[in-house]
Amino acid sequence: MISKNITCTVPKANFLPERIERLNDLAYNLWWSWNPEAVTVFSKINPVLWDSVSHNPVAFLQQVSRSMLNQVSNDKQYLILFDQTIEAFDAYMNKKETWFMQKYPNIKDKTITYLSFEFGLHESIPAYAGGLGILAGDHLKESSDMGLPLVAIGFIYNQGYFVQKITEDGWQETSNFYLDYKKLPMIPLQDEKGKDVLIAVQLPGREIKARVWQINVGRIPLYLLDTTVNENTPYDQQLTAKLYTSDLETRISQEILLGVGGVRLMRLLGYNPAVWHMNEGHSAFLSIERCLELVKQGKTFDEAAEIVRKGNVFTTHTPVPAGNDRFPVWLVEKYFHQIWPELGLTHDQFINLAKEESSYGDQFTMPILALRLSDHCNAVSELHGMVSRDMWHFLWPDRKVADVPITHITNGVHSFSWLSRRMGILFDRYLGTEWRENPDNPEIWEKVDLIPDAEIWAVKRHQKRKMARFINDRARAQWLTGTVHPVQTLAAGVLLDSDALTIGFARRFPTYKRGYLILHDYERLLRLINNVDTPVQILFSGKAHPADEPGKLIVQQLYRAIKDHRSGGRLVFIEDYNMEIARYLVQGVDVWLNTPRRPNEASGTSGMKSAMNGGLNFSILDGWWHEGYNGKNGWSIGSEKQYDSTEKQDAEDALSLYEILEERIVPLYYSNRSDANIPTGWMMKVKNAIRTLSPQFCTRRMVSDYVRNMYIPAIEER
Repeated sequence: MISKNITCTVPKANFLPERIERLNDLAYNLWWSWNPEAVTVFSKINPVLWDSVSHNPVAFLQQVSRSMLNQVSNDKQYLILFDQTIEAFDAYMNKKETWFMQKYPNIKDKTITYLSFEFGLHESIPAYAGGLGILAGDHLKESSDMGLPLVAIGFIYNQGYFVQKITEDGWQETSNFYLDYKKLPMIPLQDEKGKDVLIAVQLPGREIKARVWQINVGRIPLYLLDTTVNENTPYDQQLTAKLYTSDLETRISQEILLGVGGVRLMRLLGYNPAVWHMNEGHSAFLSIERCLELVKQGKTFDEAAEIVRKGNVFTTHTPVPAGNDRFPVWLVEKYFHQIWPELGLTHDQFINLAKEESSYGDQFTMPILALRLSDHCNAVSELHGMVSRDMWHFLWPDRKVADVPITHITNGVHSFSWLSRRMGILFDRYLGTEWRENPDNPEIWEKVDLIPDAEIWAVKRHQKRKMARFINDRARAQWLTGTVHPVQTLAAGVLLDSDALTIGFARRFPTYKRGYLILHDYERLLRLINNVDTPVQILFSGKAHPADEPGKLIVQQLYRAIKDHRSGGRLVFIEDYNMEIARYLVQGVDVWLNTPRRPNEASGTSGMKSAMNGGLNFSILDGWWHEGYNGKNGWSIGSEKQYDSTEKQDAEDALSLYEILEERIVPLYYSNRSDANIPTGWMMKVKNAIRTLSPQFCTRRMVSDYVRNMYIPAIEER
């Protein structure tokens, strides 16, 4: 419970007509973002403005004309929708018999603190880079739906991630933007005097301070740290400017602020968390701060560490080196030389908490720090669990690999954030509304077979046309700027065919995801996509990290193929990938393609979103698809064998990809059509995918697993 002397008050909106003044309450709670009726409450006032402000209700209310507000406040049909939405919102926020309360009534007062470097909540708050942030956002939304006593901590980056522009030659250019906090659904925490609440952490030779913003994610408070305060130097004000900077000094400072500052924030607000969940290793310094608290209370370091371990949960998200932060020992010495004596440790004892030997010198590795000081550790899929136990086996040399204490909880997706509205209505009709309360119940999803093929097909066709319209509109808007070459507009998707088999490939562009694999035999690809009778189109979208030159070269390689006239406009690149683009793609495409270099894909979640929307996965058997694929609900690429040569792996996987497309996927889509021109074999596979994957890979199942297997054991061990 937040301290009584700290306030978090939704700003007044005196310009709103009294009849609809509670639009302001909706605007400042992200609940609206996963409830279509709440979205309509805003968009119905002025659809054009709603789109122009990136579906941001705070900015929308600040800009919409007073005459339009007055008009809807007297519109009977609008007021019916408004009243129903407010009633649903209030019922949700005030619900007592939540999933968590029913399951664990005796531990409702035990707080769980969840820390993450990024949170992907909605495109109107662009402070996320990719899957880690989207997963964190979905975790919060589901925790809210289930009534968990969870609070979250992260950063608000005033320059967000970067804006991507693709040049005529296909090179990714990046630019920064600046968030206007007054236009975001964030509320500053203030003391009884109306001053911003500040937390402080020590860095070499100085103290830095951060103010705190709160975003309400349903019932969950998300606290975001922000160093752009006058008390800091201009340099330190930039600590929370950008996400995933390559500068190590900035990075370690950010991670100290998140970990150490996160603990201090909880104390300041009056929380005494029973569980500290580190979503990746970025926040692992929280364990140092928690140990220091206990040592100051008279515990030895070993005693303190034992207590800290019991309450710590650590989720590792990737086996890829770039995703596991490492700092040179000299840098850690610079930032912590005053801390290890306070802990009662020697220099070597402190460094050994996270030491990893390498050919370029000893490193202080954040996942190792988290693993050593957490009793509850998990990977994010079954296969990733095996990879992680092998990867970190050296930390437990006396154990067998299978006994390394890293379990797995496979990722899931928040159904209501990603499911199309029409598909949800279709499920209501044939599954009943119980699927909304228990989306992880496989028995409910057995009823999918009762849905007529024609009705699912109609929803998919609608979603595909809607997606094509969205992409066309973006391309037209790009052309209207007068700053792009015609070939760039063609590459952006103006020639899309809503009747063609459509494949989606959208994600970050690190090399291990092999965005280039589909181009391995380019002439063969051209023959495939340009077949007059069975055309195929492929939509690409995604960003390479600004410092990832090989990733940017992959984007360029794709773009050059896309703008080749021989592709006939059937290859498309949608620039500046974000959550809005992702929603259109996962809801609209027929096939979701994923080609990671096995076993580097820890989980992946986009394919899960596509599956619940009637898309079929076509993927390497890596990450979640290793568990999800049953032979009848999609297709697998390649084999599960290990390769000594990446070139051979690429060649064999590409061959498998082309053969399955040519011999199985394309014929299944275009053949065996009913009198209504519906591909009956395809629809059988679609139903299998919806039925088997929707309950298994939703966040209801995922968060339930975290509660049962991580949070409750951590609480009971204290």
